[in-house]
This record gives sequence, structure tokens and C-alpha cells, in this order.
Amino acid sequence: MDADPHLTPEQVHALEDAGARAKAIFKAAKVAGFNGWTIGILAALTALFGLTSPLLLGLAVGMGVVARNEFRGRSLLRSLEPAGPELLTRNQLGFMALVVAYCAWSLVRAYTNPDPEWAQLQDLVGLDAGFVRDLVVAGYAAAILLTIVFVGLNARYYHRRKAMLAEYLASTPSWVVELQRTAAVD
Repeated sequence: MDADPHLTPEQVHALEDAGARAKAIFKAAKVAGFNGWTIGILAALTALFGLTSPLLLGLAVGMGVVARNEFRGRSLLRSLEPAGPELLTRNQLGFMALVVAYCAWSLVRAYTNPDPEWAQLQDLVGLDAGFVRDLVVAGYAAAILLTIVFVGLNARYYHRRKAMLAEYLASTPSWVVELQRTAAVD
């Protein structure tokens, strides 16, 4: 960072120190951006493949809201706004609930309303329809478990940034925070 000739050496040091301490917060903003794009792309694919299914279209809309909130949280984090980590934490918990609910509903449907094509697999490749159902159930159960683990860890990651950001704002000169907020808008 080139020092502004109008800044004193102490001010330059304060800016450099603040930049180093804010790295984890700005990294969380990058994570939110990655999550937003990933979930947004998955939402679009879900909508595309679910054009005939109201359930999948609803899931796609929910995922679209989650993606939008990730981008909103990213902007808040980049602006060092305390609401950012809270929004992102809640957003991840909502995403987890959405995916787990969809998978749970799909598990129930696998037992109560099996897909007729599963019986056709038995004729086609010799797979028992019950075996196919068990594979589908195992897939949804694994999706629930992985969602709880990975999305839960992501929510925890954002939650920890809440205290980190509060401590950063409390210990950083306000003129430095305002300068960083201005730079985030540019």
C-alpha cells in the first residue's frame, strides 16, 4: 500500500494494522460471494429441471432467495456492517432447513408413493424396485447429513465473524473504518 503523503506515519501504521486485522472479515465476504454464485446456479438448474414440478420450483425460488441474501450479506461484510454476519448466519440456517425439508419430504414420498419407473428398472437391468428405493432413500439421507454438517459449519463460520467484526469495530479508529467502508463501495 502506497502511503498518502498527507498521512502521518502513525496513521499509515493504523491503516496497515487495520487491514491485517480485517482480512478474516473480508475473507468471509469472499466466501459469501462464492456461496451466492454456487447456490444461485443450483437454483437455476433446479428451476430448469423442475419446470413440471411445483415442489422443485418452490425449492428453486427458496434457493434464489438464499443466493440473494448471500450477496446482500457479502455487501454488508465488505462495508463492515454488523448486520452482515447475522444475516449470513440466519441465511445458512434457512438454507439448511430448506434442503433438509425437501429431502425429508422426498424420503416420505419414496415410501408412500414410489416412482413407477423403479419397477421398470427391474425389467430393464434386473434391479429390484425395493433395492432402487433403498438407494434413493440412502441418497436423500446422505444429503440430509451432509447438508447439516457442511451448511451448519458454514453458519458457524459466519456466526464467529459476528464477534470478530464487533471487536474489530471497537478497536479500530473510526476514521479508518470509514475509509475502509468508502473503499468497499468503490
